Amino acid sequence: MYTVKGKADKNHLLTEHMPLVKRLAHHMKAKLPPSVEVDDLVQAGMMGLLDAINRYEDNHGAQFETYAVLRIRGAMLDELRNSDWMPRSTRQNMRKVETAMNELQQRLGRPPSESEVAKSLKMSLADYQDLLSDGGGHQLVYYEDFRGDDDDGSFLDRYAVDDEDPLRSLLDTDFRQAVIDAIDNLPPREKMLMGLYYEEELNLKEIGAVMGVSESRVSQLHTQAVARLRAALREQLWTGPA
Repeated sequence: MYTVKGKADKNHLLTEHMPLVKRLAHHMKAKLPPSVEVDDLVQAGMMGLLDAINRYEDNHGAQFETYAVLRIRGAMLDELRNSDWMPRSTRQNMRKVETAMNELQQRLGRPPSESEVAKSLKMSLADYQDLLSDGGGHQLVYYEDFRGDDDDGSFLDRYAVDDEDPLRSLLDTDFRQAVIDAIDNLPPREKMLMGLYYEEELNLKEIGAVMGVSESRVSQLHTQAVARLRAALREQLWTGPA
């Protein structure tokens, strides 16, 4: 990986980490709508890898891959934001799901079932599950969540004070513990799903095999779990747009 002068061989780094870009792209694609092309993610990821290679300091040594992953994922997320891949109507529908979940949680004292959420939304269970399928790729945090309407300022102003790395600063505050608590309070099946996906890094098909359900059903449950987390975090930490 290094030249005779001890400098990182950029061409070698590029070739060595191309499979990493493809793996990250396919992993991200698994939780996104069908309209997102994996080739677009790979192309963006390659730009992120090139940026990582150009910015990387040689004395970091074996830590390059960790640094590259951050740059690659960041480039892919930038591509998704610029493409506005989730329709506004879909995002608004997911906001309604979150509101219904929060109201039911307060009233019932427990996570509401799918049937209860569907009834609250005046939808059939099948229509509600279709809505979850359409919301594949729903995120825990959006940029618009950071624009607060209250006098206390934006969400980022309250929870991320390090201008150099706001995400790291955010995770070092109460936000990180709130996410952990919200995951602990998920229904058992959704909690297991999140563990398999984010900790074990299984794809949706593999999770379906473990849980004994279809890949599309896993996608629905993942979207619902994210909606539950957003509902819990919104109640505790921020007031975002309706």
